[in-house]
Amino acid sequence: MASVAWAVLKVLLLLPTQTWSPVGAGNPPDCDAPLASALPRSSFSSSSELSSSHGPGFSRLNRRDGAGGWTPLVSNKYQWLQIDLGERMEVTAVATQGGYGSSDWVTSYLLMFSDGGRNWKQYRREESIWGFPGNTNADSVVHYRLQPPFEARFLRFLPLAWNPRGRIGMRIEVYGCAYTMQSNGILLHREGQHGNHITLELIKGKLVFFLNSGNAKLPSTIAPVTLTLGSLLDDQHWHSVLIELLDTQVNFTVDKHTHHFQAKGDSSYLDLNFEISFGGIPTPGRSRAFRRKSFHGCLENLYYNGVDVTELAKKHKPQILMMGNVSFSCPQPQTVPVTFLSSRSYLALPGNSGEDKVSVTFQFRTWNRAGHLLFGELRRGSGSFVLFLKDGKLKLSLFQPGQSPRNVTAGAGLNDGQWHSVSFSAKWSHMNVVVDDDTAVQPLVAVLIDSGDTYYFGGCLDNSSGSGCKSPLGGFQGCLRLITIGDKAVDPILVQQGALGSFRDLQIDSCGITDRCLPSYCEHGGECSQSWDTFSCDCLGTGYTGETCHSSLYEQSCEAHKHRGNPSGLYYIDADGSGPLGPFLVYCNMTADAAWTVVQHGGPDAVTLRGAPSGHPRSAVSFAYAAGAGQLRSAVNLAERCEQRLALRCGTARRPDSRDGTPLSWWVGRTNETHTSWGGSLPDAQKCTCGLEGNCIDSQYYCNCDAGRNEWTSDTIVLSQKEHLPVTQIVMTDAGRPHSEAAYTLGPLLCRGDQSFWNSASFNTETSYLHFPAFHGELTADVCFFFKTTVSSGVFMENLGITDFIRIELRAPTEVTFSFDVGNGPCEVTVQSPTPFNDNQWHHVRAERNVKGASLQVDQLPQKMQPAPADGHVRLQLNSQLFIGGTATRQRGFLGCIRSLQLNGVALDLEERATVTPGVEPGCAGHCSTYGHLCRNGGRCREKRRGVTCDCAFSAYDGPFCSNEISAYFATGSSMTYHFQEHYTLSENSSSLVSSLHRDVTLTREMITLSFRTTRTPSLLLYVSSFYEEYLSVILANNGSLQIRYKLDRHQNPDAFTFDFKNMADGQLHQVKINREEAVVMVEVNQSTKKQVILSSGTEFNAVKSLILGKVLEAAGADPDTRRAATSGFTGCLSAVRFGRAAPLKAALRPSGPSRVTVRGHVAPMARCAAGAASGSPARELAPRLAGGAGRSGPADEGEPLVNADRRDSAVIGGVIAVVIFILLCITAIAIRIYQQRKLRKENESKVSKKEEC
Repeated sequence: MASVAWAVLKVLLLLPTQTWSPVGAGNPPDCDAPLASALPRSSFSSSSELSSSHGPGFSRLNRRDGAGGWTPLVSNKYQWLQIDLGERMEVTAVATQGGYGSSDWVTSYLLMFSDGGRNWKQYRREESIWGFPGNTNADSVVHYRLQPPFEARFLRFLPLAWNPRGRIGMRIEVYGCAYTMQSNGILLHREGQHGNHITLELIKGKLVFFLNSGNAKLPSTIAPVTLTLGSLLDDQHWHSVLIELLDTQVNFTVDKHTHHFQAKGDSSYLDLNFEISFGGIPTPGRSRAFRRKSFHGCLENLYYNGVDVTELAKKHKPQILMMGNVSFSCPQPQTVPVTFLSSRSYLALPGNSGEDKVSVTFQFRTWNRAGHLLFGELRRGSGSFVLFLKDGKLKLSLFQPGQSPRNVTAGAGLNDGQWHSVSFSAKWSHMNVVVDDDTAVQPLVAVLIDSGDTYYFGGCLDNSSGSGCKSPLGGFQGCLRLITIGDKAVDPILVQQGALGSFRDLQIDSCGITDRCLPSYCEHGGECSQSWDTFSCDCLGTGYTGETCHSSLYEQSCEAHKHRGNPSGLYYIDADGSGPLGPFLVYCNMTADAAWTVVQHGGPDAVTLRGAPSGHPRSAVSFAYAAGAGQLRSAVNLAERCEQRLALRCGTARRPDSRDGTPLSWWVGRTNETHTSWGGSLPDAQKCTCGLEGNCIDSQYYCNCDAGRNEWTSDTIVLSQKEHLPVTQIVMTDAGRPHSEAAYTLGPLLCRGDQSFWNSASFNTETSYLHFPAFHGELTADVCFFFKTTVSSGVFMENLGITDFIRIELRAPTEVTFSFDVGNGPCEVTVQSPTPFNDNQWHHVRAERNVKGASLQVDQLPQKMQPAPADGHVRLQLNSQLFIGGTATRQRGFLGCIRSLQLNGVALDLEERATVTPGVEPGCAGHCSTYGHLCRNGGRCREKRRGVTCDCAFSAYDGPFCSNEISAYFATGSSMTYHFQEHYTLSENSSSLVSSLHRDVTLTREMITLSFRTTRTPSLLLYVSSFYEEYLSVILANNGSLQIRYKLDRHQNPDAFTFDFKNMADGQLHQVKINREEAVVMVEVNQSTKKQVILSSGTEFNAVKSLILGKVLEAAGADPDTRRAATSGFTGCLSAVRFGRAAPLKAALRPSGPSRVTVRGHVAPMARCAAGAASGSPARELAPRLAGGAGRSGPADEGEPLVNADRRDSAVIGGVIAVVIFILLCITAIAIRIYQQRKLRKENESKVSKKEEC
């Protein structure tokens, strides 16, 4: 289909209008000729003049005639100087001077333009509406180039500020060229022969473009397209429209704001060759999408594929059909709007005094939800009325003496920026309000309504004026027009000239409403809402926060989650930070060495294949992921390495290639590329993992499944070329073996680490720095990084423009400052800390600057914010290099480390740049000072080159942070014994030998921790014995109280202490911590209750032998209470047991060396005591989960991904046989010993039972 480019559309009156097309007219380099200097004096006019020699005709640039410039009679902000260029011209620049040889000059001004000398529109610099910079003396010339230029016939200069020691004085020049139209655009409707059509329609001041195929046979995915651009286009000014179609590419431009769109499907359904109409549809009913049948306004320069449609219509060419009232002239509007600029604005107009009714009509438009519209007092003290907006509804309150207020509400959503008509009337027995088509009537007590003398629109005079005006809300900010009081229309020009009423802070003959949500500065789908002065963004549900929904709520990677202390689990990550890609859900597997990101696919768990004719596809399976392609690409690029595993089991399988060498299987990566390489092999090597490692079952082949044996074999294939991952499709064909069979399972995408999180550089001299290309953050700029230092000050980053700049620095040991300038003057945001930042620990800095303001946060300190000035400059324009760790002047450089530096979500590679930069080194050591607190429960932080790891060797816990509880359920009669030393058989007379053998295990202090839950009493929680018949026992007595007994001298009785905290055999989890320092013992229960006791039996625990949990078979020398509890043992859950460095549960359940633990009876691992099975009830024994098992995916805690153990059944059987043989050998050795002790134990138990229980 050929390119379709419709000409520019111009609309006036109540509908869109237009200027020129950026394609056709452009902005030619020579369009800068002076336009005002050759004009006659009659082309200049003004609001007033100081004298005839100060008239507007003397205001041409560099002229000295008259008094040397224009000066108004009174210097205030309601004065203006106007130029009539004679015809519409393209204006590209303006210039100003002060009055010649005087102290009169203007320091700032507004620029207005119009086509008919009425209904002025304000020119906006950038996205702001601030005034233009003026002069600083009388004779210098200040030029300002207009970007973008505009087209108009009339221009007005409105002084805002002037020399305080003089008056307003101006000489001016306007630059540009003749206005020519050679561009495209229109309000149109065009149809094809099959009902397909394109429609451009104005709806509520916005242009809506409809694109509909109209073909029911097209795929359902090709849905109608609706695009919306522009806002407030019914402002009676010209607007340009350009629509271009090239195949399925659509470019839609309104006033230089362009939306690019790619239509789905084939371009054939856009074949529109039937007819095209402008301003309406000649055959009503043909289109269902065009809601309005005709257009009311002005169109100018209609071009369709270069054809001037207007010219053809003027010549009444036969191919042009005109219907209705169409003329070839565009009348200028006579409506004069009034803008209420602030909440203090008001317009006072005389009422229809003496009439027996009140009648007022007007139109208004605003963005504010609330504001005063109209107040009037009735004569003879008969009351007053107030008309105001509240919550976007129009409310009328009538106050009459001796009566409660009468209220009427009409309309809704009136703060939408559209024009709304209001009619209010009150007479005798009723009052009514009509808003657009909504009428509300309120009956009144029959009373004479006597209209007052003055009506106040938009606000009230100051209370001190005695006007009696009441306003329940603030003043109105917006536009009014078409005001009538009684039957008389109000002419605002008379108000402007001082001949009618009075006013304050108004802009007459102009509606200055601005759509601050077009373009919208709300990012990531944030919803923009606005008032007259500002806009706000609703970020709810976007995953982002901040004034413009710029900052992500989520970490960029699982590595970042890990170093916030988060355990394994499901998390959202935002791989590009504040970039355009949204967050997505992943599983983060936190291991001791790294954090693994696990992204599951939505494909089948397993795919089974059976033989098929040669060359026919056996399987072509696609795999989709919850994350989009861009999100996956960003996550993979961020990771240190990624992999995806393919587990393949096969019977009599196919060979890898056909006889002509064509691959019979391949996979497709994320970029839609086909790959025949398997595992980590080079492209086209076609090797499985066993082929790479050289251990295939048949050395002739590079995959086990290629051997073609009549038995089941397996291959594990690891795809590790991360630039191609993840796998999106696997295709397998067959070599013609009809009885072959295979099955494969594709695992999740596994990505390890985060390259940017530990990417760092060390700055060793104050003059060293790294440099990068200029930072492009015109409207939104965010910078985040970590730093650590020992110096008191230094610049982290700096980027300069011609006048703009951005800088972040450590200004003082306790101050970090973010400073910038976007043209409104330097702005600073500072965070102060109660503690110094130069403590050689990592501190996190996040700075953001956007059109709403700036913010700075350091660590978890309160965020500091600085709002942007109202209607100021908003674009940050930088053009020099970005300096990191220093400045362009090589002064105030930073000494220390910077890492994980990101600008608008893009990470900078500090290490790569540091390797080639003198004075800067890649990497930075010393992470444990910051992240050491993540290692809990006695774990020790160990430094790595990129990060830290927690050493849990001397902790009762395990896991990446030594925080995973190790728990076990002890069934009745079970026990676990931890041996501190080897056992020696000694005679009674060999005490000297005992002393020599075991004197190295003598303790003067120990720390003991344990957690338990049980309902049984008495219970033995812990028993520590020695070769000297010394011991420590921790028991629960019959009443559930905690008892501790120390016997540190075998010749003395034990020290026994009872802690009556509560009944601790209540089935709840309890924690006990015992800390002994020689004779002082501190006991803490449940991390709150503490008690201190003093031992009398000694200060040294000699020749420590063993620690027993559960039932003690032999407690020789123990006191009766300990023996009773030892006989009962413990039934329930124990966890986090630690005696000094010994962790018996961990040694039994997580063995890492020679076993020191003996287990008797049923002891089963549990996940956690607090969440485990109820105490006293059986718990199932836990076995390590294998990959592919239910409920587990991703790497194991050893830091490597889990793999399928295909031969795990035989391994389990072998282990069981070995255990059985070992048990049989042990039974013979201990049977005699058990028999000898049984009789003695029964005698002891009978003696204990006769004693009084605790």
